[in-house]
Amino acid sequence: MIDPHLAGRIAFAHRLPTKPPLPPGPQPLSLFEKRDALLHVPAGIDPRRPTPLVVLFHGGGGSAAKILPMLQGHAEARGFLLLVPQSLFPTWDLVIAGNGPDRERVEAALNEVASRFLLDPARLAFAGHSDGGSYTLSSGLTNGDFVTHLIVSSAGFMSVQMQTGAPRVFVSHGTRDEQIAVDHGGRSHAGKLKAAGYDVTYVEYDGPHAYHPAVVAMAVDFFLGEGAESAG
Repeated sequence: MIDPHLAGRIAFAHRLPTKPPLPPGPQPLSLFEKRDALLHVPAGIDPRRPTPLVVLFHGGGGSAAKILPMLQGHAEARGFLLLVPQSLFPTWDLVIAGNGPDRERVEAALNEVASRFLLDPARLAFAGHSDGGSYTLSSGLTNGDFVTHLIVSSAGFMSVQMQTGAPRVFVSHGTRDEQIAVDHGGRSHAGKLKAAGYDVTYVEYDGPHAYHPAVVAMAVDFFLGEGAESAG
């Protein structure tokens, strides 16, 4: 039997917080000396009430600072926590060689957030662009027992050795993507996911290999249960 950790399984369970909450704004979690995870805490949330969480994965060569603007304004305006982990190397281990230190880092960051805030078990999303979108697809489908939604932008691949749960999936891709052709990216992923029985919303937009702000807003509505039926 395959080792669940090597397959990308994350050891996580919702629980009551045991540590003080972090103050509003972008806060380092102080878990790692290099490329620490960042948590954006919106103003005015009650840490004792269930709060939605989005875990946002950067693209290849990226960082928390580069990808944070994709969802930071939405997190502040809509009141969800935004966790932004960083890969140990320039991109995610799954892209390079398979599940390894990044799975451990994501696991540690998730559990640290859950120790400080009461999370909404019905609203915990993985999201990402490019290599981060591929990581979202692969890890999200592997950990669908607690990941409820996937927001996938311009992903190149999915590598899934163990499927759990049934997360809802929002896939988007630009028709002028010069790095990952839409036929091999979004269209292929959406088709395979639908064939496998997943609840999929697929959106194409006229654009290059970059996330589209209007489509990101649609994805946030999808995650929070507003307007998802008309998104695509």
